[in-house]
Amino acid sequence: MTSTADFPVETGPVVPPAPRGPLSEAVVSALRSSVPGTARFPVAEVRSADPLGEDLQLALYTCYELHYQGFQDVDPGWEWEPELLRFRGAVEGVFLAELRAGVPGGDDVGACLEELLVEPVDARGVSHFLKDEGEWWQLREYLVHRSIYHHKEADPHALLIPRLRGQAKASLVAVEFDEYGGGRWERMHSRLYADLMDEVGLDDGYLRYLDAVPAVMLATVNMMSLFGLHRALRGAMVGHFAAAEITTAPSARRMAEALERLGVGPRGTLFFTEHIEADAVHEQVLRHDVLGDLLRREPGLAADVVLGVQATSLLEERLGDHLLGCWGAGRTSLLRPLPA
Repeated sequence: MTSTADFPVETGPVVPPAPRGPLSEAVVSALRSSVPGTARFPVAEVRSADPLGEDLQLALYTCYELHYQGFQDVDPGWEWEPELLRFRGAVEGVFLAELRAGVPGGDDVGACLEELLVEPVDARGVSHFLKDEGEWWQLREYLVHRSIYHHKEADPHALLIPRLRGQAKASLVAVEFDEYGGGRWERMHSRLYADLMDEVGLDDGYLRYLDAVPAVMLATVNMMSLFGLHRALRGAMVGHFAAAEITTAPSARRMAEALERLGVGPRGTLFFTEHIEADAVHEQVLRHDVLGDLLRREPGLAADVVLGVQATSLLEERLGDHLLGCWGAGRTSLLRPLPA
């Protein structure tokens, strides 16, 4: 048995982020200065906000973080504060409507997944760019973007567990067991990502770069929290998880090659090399055992599964366009550049 003395004391919650507009200002100000039950939020202003803009996405991310690690010196009672939840519900409604409007929809799950299984020979995404020609500063920026997801990597998906039954539940737990390092804290994927950040000279603390990451990245994590926290969207969450696992293995291979090309050693590349084989297996489990069993039990969820797959592709493509567009113009893709 491992002694508790062998476990490092990891950094605790971060302070609330700097606001980016009236919606996030209302949330952050309340968390910093108010007692749960005493604040009011601008629900009427939500519908006029940009659904994918900085203000709305940061407000939503901040609300969701209360269900994860929370924030330093913020009363835990805010997690279930009725007025904040009412406000969050209005924000979620605008965001979800935008996702639905941005994808073609349908209920043919098989065809939707088949599109992801075949990568075009002329594909040129972010991982292709970083593998072939990316520079050190671009690699580090990419790692900062993804940190707000990978620091909580398996947690949004774990919200699915009590919402599933039978083989779908059992198989999802098997995948999550791998994500959490098979019971070894140092092999948890979130820990491996922290090691990678440390290896390339970045702060490996939890969400330390939240204020630097733009809405185009926040939206991808907010989508996961949205799907995971609502039982009605369980099909969309399974669709998202399947899409993520299908596309991870080939991109992880390219990212490992990018790191090696730029001189990062095995401690840094382990996060991606671990995903090459693991996610190839996870993809099969999710498609056949989780999705297959879920749709046998609840065929009416097919359209939601398709939504999850397509929304994942939509937001990842937006992120890729942002990164490559900024880098092609020679400017930072973050809200503020990283120190040299």
